[in-house]
Amino acid sequence: MTFRRAIAFCFAAAAALCFAAIAAPEARAEAMGIALEGFPYPYPVDFLPLTLEGEDLRLAYMDVPPTGPPTGRTVVLLHGRNFPSSYWAPTIKALAEAGYRVVAPDQIGFGKSSKPGFAYSFDAMARATIALLDSLHVDRFDLVGHSMGGMLAVRLARAYGSRIDHLVLYSPIGLEDYRFYVPPVTDEELARRERALTADGYRKQLMTNYALSLPPAAIEPFVQLRDEIMESGEYPRWLKSFVASYQMIYTQPVAHEIPLIDRPTLFIMGANDHNAPGRPFAPPELRGRMGQNAALAQSLAARMANARVVVFEGVGHLGHLEATQRFNETLLNFLGH
Repeated sequence: MTFRRAIAFCFAAAAALCFAAIAAPEARAEAMGIALEGFPYPYPVDFLPLTLEGEDLRLAYMDVPPTGPPTGRTVVLLHGRNFPSSYWAPTIKALAEAGYRVVAPDQIGFGKSSKPGFAYSFDAMARATIALLDSLHVDRFDLVGHSMGGMLAVRLARAYGSRIDHLVLYSPIGLEDYRFYVPPVTDEELARRERALTADGYRKQLMTNYALSLPPAAIEPFVQLRDEIMESGEYPRWLKSFVASYQMIYTQPVAHEIPLIDRPTLFIMGANDHNAPGRPFAPPELRGRMGQNAALAQSLAARMANARVVVFEGVGHLGHLEATQRFNETLLNFLGH
């Protein structure tokens, strides 16, 4: 019985009791639009119209001017798979105060950007990112990629390296080729698992897979956001997008390209970060070999023309939130040289 019908059939004297009976079931999350309508970002969000694969889309982004003495330089921040670009807030603030312009897009399929139905690719994301920077008249830039954004940053560095002054691969995934460990997984199985994952399960998944030193309350806004998206009438479209991003990560490895990068590169790694997409699908005897990310970064950096690695002890996958001051100092020091 809905609230309105209940009121219609209840006598006025029993209205309070009737309301209490209706409110008694456990509250469900309010629906959130899959473009995160109403979800607050730390800075104003604008949109770039794009057409990809015949679909008219909008790429959301924050373009934050420097608040300190301007350096004349721009830093581009690329988000990971499980977070919108809003999570860059403390990094954007530090960079802006240091005089940098900061551009932080939501890639197509993520955050406040459009959720198309076609297969995703790092090449298309790289082109969209460059189209955004061209529209903002940004020719040269420093590039920071986190997690999945690190894989995208590699593709950008390979395709548009002449425009990049400094490259930061921060807790990137893709330092190994997951196809060597994990068999292919169908879209249907990925969607089934994601639909079945409860809010509590997702919270535990983030805390465990990312080995976070943060209290669970620190990631609660993102847990609640996912819960609210699941109530949206457009959730099936969001789910298809989420599945497409897994398949992109699995089928489009970048590990073999990393040693070819000639840009000045800094890996910022959490010592506790052993995140490895697809590990649950790998044979048990192979799972333990996956996600040795700090060691993988050291090995790859040794094969690059100009790269080094900084490892944060006691830190997991979200160093810019787990060790904010150290992360900001490390990033600014590297960009300043």
